[in-house]
Amino acid sequence: MKILITGGAGFIASQVADAYIAAGHQVTIIDNLSTGDLSNINPDATFYQADIRDRDEVERIFSEEGVDLLNHHAAQLDVRVSVRDPQFDAEQNVIGSLNLLQSALNNGVRRVIFASSGGCVYGEQERFPADENHPTDPISPYGITKLAVEKYLHYYRHVHGIDSVVFRYTNVYGPRQNPHGEAGVIAIFCDRMFNGLAPVINGSGEQTRDYVYVDDVVRANLAAIEHLNGAGSGTFNIASGVETSVNELFRTLNSLLGEPFAEEHGPAKPGEQMRSVCDFGRAGRELGWMPTTGLRDGLERTLEFYRIRAGLA
Repeated sequence: MKILITGGAGFIASQVADAYIAAGHQVTIIDNLSTGDLSNINPDATFYQADIRDRDEVERIFSEEGVDLLNHHAAQLDVRVSVRDPQFDAEQNVIGSLNLLQSALNNGVRRVIFASSGGCVYGEQERFPADENHPTDPISPYGITKLAVEKYLHYYRHVHGIDSVVFRYTNVYGPRQNPHGEAGVIAIFCDRMFNGLAPVINGSGEQTRDYVYVDDVVRANLAAIEHLNGAGSGTFNIASGVETSVNELFRTLNSLLGEPFAEEHGPAKPGEQMRSVCDFGRAGRELGWMPTTGLRDGLERTLEFYRIRAGLA
Protein backbone atom coordinates (compact mmCIF):
# COMPACT_ATOMS: atom_id res chain seq x y z
CA MET A 1 0.00 0.00 0.00
CA LYS A 2 1.18 3.55 -0.78
CA ILE A 3 0.75 5.69 2.33
CA LEU A 4 1.22 9.46 2.53
CA ILE A 5 2.17 10.60 6.05
CA THR A 6 2.06 14.28 6.95
CA GLY A 7 4.34 15.51 9.74
CA GLY A 8 6.52 12.46 9.14
CA ALA A 9 9.68 14.13 10.45
CA GLY A 10 8.02 14.65 13.82
CA PHE A 11 7.89 12.70 17.04
CA ILE A 12 4.90 10.41 16.49
CA ALA A 13 4.52 10.27 12.71
CA SER A 14 8.18 9.41 12.06
CA GLN A 15 7.78 6.31 14.20
CA VAL A 16 4.51 5.45 12.47
CA ALA A 17 6.38 5.75 9.16
CA ASP A 18 9.08 3.36 10.41
CA ALA A 19 6.43 0.81 11.38
CA TYR A 20 4.62 1.09 8.05
CA ILE A 21 7.86 0.59 6.13
CA ALA A 22 8.76 -2.41 8.30
CA ALA A 23 5.31 -3.85 7.48
CA GLY A 24 6.08 -3.60 3.75
CA HIS A 25 4.19 -0.43 2.81
CA GLN A 26 5.54 2.33 0.55
CA VAL A 27 5.70 5.59 2.49
CA THR A 28 5.80 9.18 1.30
CA ILE A 29 6.36 11.91 3.89
CA ILE A 30 5.37 15.58 3.79
CA ASP A 31 6.90 17.83 6.44
CA ASN A 32 7.85 21.51 6.44
CA LEU A 33 10.51 20.87 9.12
CA SER A 34 9.21 23.71 11.30
CA THR A 35 9.40 21.37 14.29
CA GLY A 36 10.34 18.04 12.70
CA ASP A 37 13.89 16.74 12.33
CA LEU A 38 15.45 15.38 9.15
CA SER A 39 17.22 12.71 11.20
CA ASN A 40 13.81 11.20 12.04
CA ILE A 41 12.97 10.47 8.41
CA ASN A 42 13.32 6.83 7.38
CA PRO A 43 15.77 6.56 4.45
CA ASP A 44 13.35 4.19 2.69
CA ALA A 45 10.64 6.85 2.59
CA THR A 46 10.12 9.40 -0.17
CA PHE A 47 10.38 12.85 1.39
CA TYR A 48 8.91 16.18 0.33
CA GLN A 49 9.82 19.29 2.30
CA ALA A 50 6.50 21.03 1.84
CA ASP A 51 3.84 22.89 3.78
CA ILE A 52 0.31 21.48 3.79
CA ARG A 53 -1.00 25.05 3.49
CA ASP A 54 0.44 25.10 -0.06
CA ARG A 55 -2.59 23.83 -1.95
CA ASP A 56 -0.87 23.44 -5.33
CA GLU A 57 2.10 21.57 -3.91
CA VAL A 58 -0.14 19.22 -1.93
CA GLU A 59 -2.15 18.48 -5.08
CA ARG A 60 1.05 17.82 -7.04
CA ILE A 61 2.34 15.35 -4.46
CA PHE A 62 -0.92 13.39 -4.38
CA SER A 63 -0.97 13.28 -8.17
CA GLU A 64 2.65 12.13 -8.52
CA GLU A 65 2.68 9.57 -5.70
CA GLY A 66 -0.50 7.59 -6.39
CA VAL A 67 -1.59 7.53 -2.74
CA ASP A 68 -3.82 4.77 -1.32
CA LEU A 69 -4.12 6.06 2.26
CA LEU A 70 -3.52 9.41 3.96
CA ASN A 71 -2.15 9.40 7.52
CA HIS A 72 -2.46 12.98 8.72
CA HIS A 73 -0.34 14.00 11.71
CA ALA A 74 0.99 17.42 10.62
CA ALA A 75 -0.32 20.16 12.91
CA GLN A 76 0.35 23.23 14.96
CA LEU A 77 0.52 21.40 18.29
CA ASP A 78 1.06 24.03 20.96
CA VAL A 79 -2.08 25.06 22.87
CA ARG A 80 -0.31 28.24 24.01
CA VAL A 81 0.43 29.22 20.40
CA SER A 82 -3.21 28.60 19.49
CA VAL A 83 -4.35 30.94 22.25
CA ARG A 84 -1.85 33.59 21.23
CA ASP A 85 -2.55 33.33 17.48
CA PRO A 86 -5.81 31.54 16.65
CA GLN A 87 -5.61 32.52 12.97
CA PHE A 88 -2.21 30.85 12.54
CA ASP A 89 -3.49 27.78 14.36
CA ALA A 90 -6.52 27.57 12.05
CA GLU A 91 -4.41 28.03 8.91
CA GLN A 92 -2.22 25.11 9.89
CA ASN A 93 -4.81 22.78 11.35
CA VAL A 94 -7.98 23.51 9.38
CA ILE A 95 -6.95 25.00 6.03
CA GLY A 96 -3.96 22.65 5.76
CA SER A 97 -6.19 19.67 6.52
CA LEU A 98 -8.76 20.77 3.93
CA ASN A 99 -6.03 21.01 1.31
CA LEU A 100 -5.11 17.40 2.06
CA LEU A 101 -8.69 16.12 2.09
CA GLN A 102 -9.61 17.87 -1.14
CA SER A 103 -6.47 16.53 -2.85
CA ALA A 104 -7.30 13.07 -1.50
CA LEU A 105 -10.77 13.38 -3.04
CA ASN A 106 -9.37 14.65 -6.36
CA ASN A 107 -6.96 11.74 -6.58
CA GLY A 108 -9.23 8.86 -5.60
CA VAL A 109 -7.95 8.37 -2.02
CA ARG A 110 -10.72 6.87 0.08
CA ARG A 111 -8.99 6.10 3.39
CA VAL A 112 -7.71 8.58 5.99
CA ILE A 113 -6.19 8.28 9.47
CA PHE A 114 -6.32 11.52 11.44
CA ALA A 115 -4.51 12.41 14.66
CA SER A 116 -6.94 14.35 16.84
CA SER A 117 -6.70 15.14 20.56
CA GLY A 118 -8.49 13.40 23.41
CA GLY A 119 -6.81 15.80 25.80
CA CYS A 120 -8.39 18.86 24.15
CA VAL A 121 -11.58 18.09 22.23
CA TYR A 122 -13.52 17.12 25.38
CA GLY A 123 -12.60 20.29 27.29
CA GLU A 124 -13.21 20.22 31.03
CA GLN A 125 -14.52 16.70 31.50
CA GLU A 126 -17.87 15.91 33.06
CA ARG A 127 -16.96 12.27 33.74
CA PHE A 128 -13.73 10.37 34.23
CA PRO A 129 -12.48 8.70 32.16
CA ALA A 130 -14.11 10.21 29.07
CA ASP A 131 -15.32 7.85 26.37
CA GLU A 132 -15.89 8.87 22.75
CA ASN A 133 -19.49 9.86 23.49
CA HIS A 134 -18.44 12.46 26.05
CA PRO A 135 -19.53 16.01 25.11
CA THR A 136 -16.95 17.85 23.00
CA ASP A 137 -16.47 21.35 24.39
CA PRO A 138 -12.85 22.36 23.70
CA ILE A 139 -11.59 25.37 25.63
CA SER A 140 -8.62 26.20 23.36
CA PRO A 141 -8.40 27.18 19.68
CA TYR A 142 -6.20 24.09 19.18
CA GLY A 143 -8.95 21.81 20.46
CA ILE A 144 -11.50 23.62 18.30
CA THR A 145 -9.43 23.08 15.15
CA LYS A 146 -8.99 19.37 15.87
CA LEU A 147 -12.74 18.97 16.38
CA ALA A 148 -13.42 20.98 13.21
CA VAL A 149 -11.32 18.56 11.15
CA GLU A 150 -13.23 15.65 12.68
CA LYS A 151 -16.45 17.30 11.48
CA TYR A 152 -15.00 17.80 7.99
CA LEU A 153 -14.08 14.12 7.89
CA HIS A 154 -17.71 13.32 8.72
CA TYR A 155 -18.71 15.47 5.72
CA TYR A 156 -16.21 13.82 3.38
CA ARG A 157 -17.44 10.40 4.42
CA HIS A 158 -21.14 11.08 3.96
CA VAL A 159 -20.87 13.17 0.80
CA HIS A 160 -17.81 11.69 -0.91
CA GLY A 161 -17.40 8.19 0.56
CA ILE A 162 -13.99 8.75 2.18
CA ASP A 163 -13.63 6.50 5.23
CA SER A 164 -11.59 7.74 8.17
CA VAL A 165 -10.20 6.57 11.48
CA VAL A 166 -9.93 9.42 13.98
CA PHE A 167 -7.53 8.88 16.86
CA ARG A 168 -8.09 11.07 19.90
CA TYR A 169 -4.64 10.80 21.46
CA THR A 170 -4.11 11.73 25.07
CA ASN A 171 -0.62 12.92 26.13
CA VAL A 172 1.77 10.93 23.97
CA TYR A 173 5.36 10.67 25.20
CA GLY A 174 8.55 8.82 24.39
CA PRO A 175 11.77 8.98 22.34
CA ARG A 176 12.12 11.65 19.62
CA GLN A 177 9.74 14.11 21.28
CA ASN A 178 11.04 17.62 20.79
CA PRO A 179 11.08 19.45 24.16
CA HIS A 180 10.75 22.75 22.32
CA GLY A 181 8.77 22.50 19.07
CA GLU A 182 6.48 19.67 20.24
CA ALA A 183 6.65 20.49 23.91
CA GLY A 184 5.05 18.00 26.26
CA VAL A 185 5.69 18.04 29.99
CA ILE A 186 7.66 14.77 29.99
CA ALA A 187 9.95 15.95 27.19
CA ILE A 188 10.44 19.31 28.91
CA PHE A 189 11.21 17.72 32.28
CA CYS A 190 13.66 15.18 30.79
CA ASP A 191 15.47 17.84 28.79
CA ARG A 192 15.88 20.08 31.81
CA MET A 193 17.02 17.24 34.07
CA PHE A 194 19.76 16.13 31.70
CA ASN A 195 20.91 19.73 31.43
CA GLY A 196 21.22 19.92 35.23
CA LEU A 197 18.14 22.07 35.69
CA ALA A 198 15.25 21.32 38.02
CA PRO A 199 11.88 21.01 36.28
CA VAL A 200 9.39 23.70 37.24
CA ILE A 201 5.88 22.44 38.02
CA ASN A 202 3.13 24.89 37.07
CA GLY A 203 0.82 25.73 39.96
CA SER A 204 -0.06 23.06 42.50
CA GLY A 205 0.99 20.18 40.25
CA GLU A 206 -2.24 18.37 41.04
CA GLN A 207 -3.52 18.82 37.48
CA THR A 208 -3.75 15.38 35.87
CA ARG A 209 -3.16 13.96 32.42
CA ASP A 210 -3.38 10.58 30.69
CA TYR A 211 0.06 9.60 29.39
CA VAL A 212 0.31 7.04 26.57
CA TYR A 213 3.63 5.71 25.27
CA VAL A 214 4.52 6.31 21.62
CA ASP A 215 5.04 2.61 20.79
CA ASP A 216 1.43 1.96 21.80
CA VAL A 217 0.30 4.80 19.55
CA VAL A 218 2.26 3.32 16.65
CA ARG A 219 0.49 -0.03 17.13
CA ALA A 220 -2.86 1.77 16.90
CA ASN A 221 -1.86 3.27 13.56
CA LEU A 222 -1.06 -0.21 12.26
CA ALA A 223 -4.40 -1.53 13.49
CA ALA A 224 -6.20 1.35 11.78
CA ILE A 225 -5.19 0.08 8.33
CA GLU A 226 -6.93 -3.23 8.96
CA HIS A 227 -9.98 -1.42 10.33
CA LEU A 228 -10.25 0.78 7.23
CA ASN A 229 -9.89 -2.27 5.01
CA GLY A 230 -12.78 -3.94 6.84
CA ALA A 231 -15.18 -2.10 9.12
CA GLY A 232 -14.45 1.37 7.75
CA SER A 233 -14.68 4.59 9.76
CA GLY A 234 -14.46 5.07 13.52
CA THR A 235 -13.37 7.44 16.28
CA PHE A 236 -11.16 6.05 19.04
CA ASN A 237 -9.47 7.30 22.20
CA ILE A 238 -5.85 6.18 22.24
CA ALA A 239 -5.09 6.46 25.92
CA SER A 240 -3.77 4.72 29.00
CA GLY A 241 -6.95 5.23 31.02
CA VAL A 242 -4.76 6.23 33.98
CA GLU A 243 -4.83 9.68 35.59
CA THR A 244 -1.39 10.92 36.65
CA SER A 245 -0.70 14.26 38.32
CA VAL A 246 2.26 16.41 37.31
CA ASN A 247 3.60 15.97 40.85
CA GLU A 248 3.50 12.18 40.49
CA LEU A 249 5.18 12.46 37.11
CA PHE A 250 8.03 14.56 38.50
CA ARG A 251 8.51 12.28 41.49
CA THR A 252 8.70 9.17 39.31
CA LEU A 253 11.25 10.75 36.95
CA ASN A 254 13.26 12.07 39.88
CA SER A 255 13.20 8.64 41.54
CA LEU A 256 14.44 6.94 38.35
CA LEU A 257 17.36 9.37 38.28
CA GLY A 258 18.25 8.87 41.96
CA GLU A 259 16.43 11.91 43.46
CA PRO A 260 18.82 14.66 42.29
CA PHE A 261 16.26 17.48 42.22
CA ALA A 262 14.10 19.24 44.78
CA GLU A 263 10.48 19.81 43.83
CA GLU A 264 9.95 23.32 42.47
CA HIS A 265 6.66 25.04 41.67
CA GLY A 266 6.00 28.10 39.55
CA PRO A 267 2.87 30.11 38.70
CA ALA A 268 -0.14 28.26 37.37
CA LYS A 269 -0.89 28.61 33.66
CA PRO A 270 -4.11 30.60 33.14
CA GLY A 271 -6.94 28.46 31.82
CA GLU A 272 -5.12 25.16 32.18
CA GLN A 273 -7.36 22.09 32.21
CA MET A 274 -7.26 20.47 35.66
CA ARG A 275 -8.14 16.86 34.85
CA SER A 276 -7.92 14.76 31.71
CA VAL A 277 -8.18 10.98 31.30
CA CYS A 278 -9.80 8.90 28.55
CA ASP A 279 -11.35 5.47 28.18
CA PHE A 280 -9.85 3.20 25.48
CA GLY A 281 -12.56 0.52 25.63
CA ARG A 282 -13.84 1.12 22.10
CA ALA A 283 -10.33 0.70 20.67
CA GLY A 284 -10.08 -2.58 22.55
CA ARG A 285 -13.39 -3.87 21.23
CA GLU A 286 -13.09 -2.72 17.61
CA LEU A 287 -9.34 -2.50 16.93
CA GLY A 288 -8.06 -5.14 19.33
CA TRP A 289 -5.84 -2.41 20.79
CA MET A 290 -4.87 -1.62 24.35
CA PRO A 291 -1.86 0.10 25.90
CA THR A 292 0.87 -2.32 26.94
CA THR A 293 3.55 0.04 28.30
CA GLY A 294 3.17 1.16 31.91
CA LEU A 295 4.19 4.69 32.84
CA ARG A 296 7.31 3.79 34.81
CA ASP A 297 8.60 1.49 32.06
CA GLY A 298 7.86 4.12 29.40
CA LEU A 299 9.60 6.82 31.43
CA GLU A 300 12.69 4.62 31.80
CA ARG A 301 12.88 4.22 28.01
CA THR A 302 12.28 7.91 27.48
CA LEU A 303 14.99 8.88 29.97
CA GLU A 304 17.45 6.64 28.15
CA PHE A 305 16.73 8.50 24.89
CA TYR A 306 17.38 11.87 26.55
CA ARG A 307 20.46 10.52 28.30
CA ILE A 308 21.94 9.56 24.93
CA ARG A 309 20.79 12.85 23.40
CA ALA A 310 22.62 14.75 26.14
CA GLY A 311 25.79 12.71 25.50
CA LEU A 312 25.69 11.11 28.96
CA ALA A 313 25.31 7.46 27.92
